[in-house]
Amino acid sequence: MKILIIEDDAATAAYVANGLKQVGHSVDHAPDVRDGLVLAVGHAYDVMIVDRMLGGLDGLGIVKSIRSTGVKTPVLFLTALGGIDERVAGLEAGGDDYLVKPFAFSELLARIDALARRPPSAAPRPGERAPRSAPRARRTRTV
Repeated sequence: MKILIIEDDAATAAYVANGLKQVGHSVDHAPDVRDGLVLAVGHAYDVMIVDRMLGGLDGLGIVKSIRSTGVKTPVLFLTALGGIDERVAGLEAGGDDYLVKPFAFSELLARIDALARRPPSAAPRPGERAPRSAPRARRTRTV
């Protein structure tokens, strides 16, 4: 699986990236909002992990910006902001899941796997072809 981590804390990013690589994932890391946007919009990822508290634009803003370009890659917020209002704001901003720091790495992996099991969206990601549609089933009319 190809995963993007947008995290400004180098120690957290290294810990998560190293763990994901050890289990066979390909990982890119963006240490700031600008690099995160460039990678998220310009490359195809299976999952993105985004911190809520980034310098400049916060994680909510970056996810809103990513979503506004049509990118539908699942986003997992990984953050120290754990209140209900923060979690709701993350999900409403376009996040698909929310994990509060400190966290168990096994839970992070389980959440990533759960996000990756979701069917892909119909819209192609940058550099991909649109998926072929399955043949339409014939409709039968029931009365």
